[in-house]
Amino acid sequence: MKQLGRSLSFSLSSIASLTLATVVAVGAPTGAVAAAPPIVTDPASVVNTLVATTGGGNVFPGPAAPFGMIQWSPDTRRRTDGGGYRYDQTQLRGFSLTHISGPGCGAYQDVPILPLTGGLPAGDPGSFQESFTHTGEVATAGYYSVRVGSPAITAELTSTRRSAMGRFTFPSTTNANILMKLLDSQNGTMASSAQIVGHNEVQGAATSGHFCGAPDTYTVHFDITFDHPFTASQVITEAGQPGPNSVFLTFDTTANQVLQAKVGISFVSVGNAKLNWQTDNPNWDFNAVRSASHAAWNALLSRIQIGGGTPTQQQLFYTMLYRVLLHPNIWSDANGQYVGFDQAIHTMPAGHAQYANYSGWDTYHSQSQLAALLAPQESSDQAQSLLNDYAQDNLLPPWGFANSNNYVMVGDPAQAILADYYAFGATSFDTATALHDMIAQATTVNDVRPGTAMQTQYGYLPVDGSYGCCNFHGTAATLLEDTQEDVALAQFASALNDSATATRMVKRAQDWQNIFNAGINLFNPKLTSGQFTSGMTPTSSDGMVEGSSAQYRWIVPFNHASLIAAMGGNQAVNPLLDSFFSGPLDGSSDTGAFLANEFELGVQMFYNYTRQPWKTQAVVNRMRNELFQDTPTGLKNNDDLGALSSMYVWSALGMYPTIPGSAQLDISGPAFPLSIVHLGNGSTITINAPGASPSNPYIQSLKFNGHPYHQLWFDPSLITGGGTLDYALGSAPNTFWGTAPQDTPPSYGTQYVAAIGFASPDNQILTPGSAKTVSLGAQSTWTSPQTISGQPDSHAGERDDGQPRGAVHLDLTSNDQVGGHAIQRRNGEPDDGLVHGQSRRASECAGDDHGRIHRRARDGIVPAVVVDRGQCRQGCGRSGARAARRALAVLQQRGDHRRQRHGRRGF
Repeated sequence: MKQLGRSLSFSLSSIASLTLATVVAVGAPTGAVAAAPPIVTDPASVVNTLVATTGGGNVFPGPAAPFGMIQWSPDTRRRTDGGGYRYDQTQLRGFSLTHISGPGCGAYQDVPILPLTGGLPAGDPGSFQESFTHTGEVATAGYYSVRVGSPAITAELTSTRRSAMGRFTFPSTTNANILMKLLDSQNGTMASSAQIVGHNEVQGAATSGHFCGAPDTYTVHFDITFDHPFTASQVITEAGQPGPNSVFLTFDTTANQVLQAKVGISFVSVGNAKLNWQTDNPNWDFNAVRSASHAAWNALLSRIQIGGGTPTQQQLFYTMLYRVLLHPNIWSDANGQYVGFDQAIHTMPAGHAQYANYSGWDTYHSQSQLAALLAPQESSDQAQSLLNDYAQDNLLPPWGFANSNNYVMVGDPAQAILADYYAFGATSFDTATALHDMIAQATTVNDVRPGTAMQTQYGYLPVDGSYGCCNFHGTAATLLEDTQEDVALAQFASALNDSATATRMVKRAQDWQNIFNAGINLFNPKLTSGQFTSGMTPTSSDGMVEGSSAQYRWIVPFNHASLIAAMGGNQAVNPLLDSFFSGPLDGSSDTGAFLANEFELGVQMFYNYTRQPWKTQAVVNRMRNELFQDTPTGLKNNDDLGALSSMYVWSALGMYPTIPGSAQLDISGPAFPLSIVHLGNGSTITINAPGASPSNPYIQSLKFNGHPYHQLWFDPSLITGGGTLDYALGSAPNTFWGTAPQDTPPSYGTQYVAAIGFASPDNQILTPGSAKTVSLGAQSTWTSPQTISGQPDSHAGERDDGQPRGAVHLDLTSNDQVGGHAIQRRNGEPDDGLVHGQSRRASECAGDDHGRIHRRARDGIVPAVVVDRGQCRQGCGRSGARAARRALAVLQQRGDHRRQRHGRRGF
């Protein structure tokens, strides 16, 4: 184990060599008004793993090593998805060997093991349960203890990287029992096996899987040994079941009431399962294993030290940080073997591990960045593991469960995860191969991106397109996900000096504009005809995934400037944001914020881009205190393998990685009077914020290394070189700090978006002899003056059903090649569309061209106006008023139904 501030490397096989981490007191920072508060010196003891086990979080309370393979944890009668434990239950199914932290679908919970007394229960032993009590229950990092049954048995659990250890204190009896359930995995067990070995060992396996309904399965092998011999043992079978039901063991505890067990698991073989506990824990010293696990957690959790705040706030912080560092978790055995995505056995080189369980759609927003910052060695192996998956299956997994791809969610998040790892300091992986694989996946038709060809053809993913496979759904949400991942790939390519790919990807990322309906200020799915689907309202969920169109309205985190301009500028956007954040933040309203779901993580920073940063500070403070509680019901939604927990940790530090693949950190204000982040390269970030509290969330002033600082973001140099941040916080907003145009964080790709066309209302149906009015126009996305000229063009023709059809088109041309966003690049940085330095923006202004169009339509459907991708992408800018005032089109259907030639031109 290396010293604090270096890359974490720990081994629980050498238990005696690990001791509890100690932290030297920190003196008062330069310029601080008061002495620094005392820092937490034993964060592992502060962690409470019962937090968020009920009411939405779906996390598990049992012990696990950092990123550890095994999670020996209790499962209650009513199980939560992945986590298995509900605090509001009173019956235990047992302590199963595998869990996953809040995934949102049932998973793992293989081979529950239950201590009891009194002999074999009547009926099906696989369904037997025992009572338990919260009295005396202890749940912290690396250790769990609970009292089970009557008379009470005290069960204690701890863990190493690939094995776990139990200590069960029975009453004095000749009938102390262990029941091992072989067919009780959460998603059902397809096959099982068991064998009694000698007088104190059991080996076996269970096959399960079907995560989120997928067909894939895995087999977990186990080897468990006891420090007492059995007095009796049996493998129990039941007719009609796919394998042995359970194993029932009897021990005599009259002479020694404490029974210890060591268990190893492997997804390769039972021999490897035994090797794993033999390697990690060759002795019978429960307290030593517990101390080693505690020390490993202290070493990692102490990468972020906090001072001040209440005990409740400190406990919440370190519990959330603990959850960030559980997954992805080790998949390979002590000898390096693992089952790959091709179902073959592979071997990792010595000193490295293969990892599994990537909740990509969730974790790329902030979990992968935080993990890389604090554990660059492990995160580098996690990055390499994704590349190994690609080598075996020709795909970077979108949701990598065990050793299989899962398509329950949308997008191509592995692109962002790899870019996040690299940007935040986890760089020890095959970056050249990573770039090759990322480009190949992003630019071809494959199971993760089945719509690549259609996006190339149309500039969006048509809702009526044909995608072929892999649970493709939510065309608008998928496009918005893919654009974020394109920007992440652009960032990674730029860092590796591939400016051509960077430019190509950041350009394509602007395809969000092609589904933005500027007439209603919402993202709106489109048909292959170029029409928006009709009836879109803020509460609509068509084309979205787990959210409404009002909630997806903000999901262009890399190009706020153009999105804000497309919605009419700050003067239009700020009232929308005010309304959006006025109610609960948990998604309980379709028109309100959903900061408890990952697609919207980062939207809390939006006011930083509209020159009202004090409102971001208020929203983040509300989020910290409303969505996260230090209670068993403390999360409103699935933690999704540390995704929500990581958002809390970043917000407590007063910053957030808004842009995927970028180490740019947007500022919101810290939660604790003192925070110290120890970086992997030995540097530190010291955050002083005297008086920080829920009642003092507003930034009054900020100094960076002793100099006044007004910008609303930190560039990547902060996480490489470190620095000292001195905040003055207050209870009332400072409406001047950070509000100058140059204080706004940079956006990416503004030079590829100039104007977005619209028709309002977008689709109209006319009856014979009727007339309706439709406004046609374009919304500028520049800040500098530009002229957008319109040329009307009207044609009529036949629909596919032979009926006459009419359409009005407006061809628009932008007059400029470059808008009002001057980018200051550092020497040697590529001109690839990515903003690397600070930016200065011109003042907001409006275009000046407009016209009126009067045309007759001969059919009942007026198509929406569509932007042609090749014309109106020149220039850049932040926000502006309507550049082309609405052109009025009066459309009237006549009764003669003459056929006319129909031609279509976009603008």
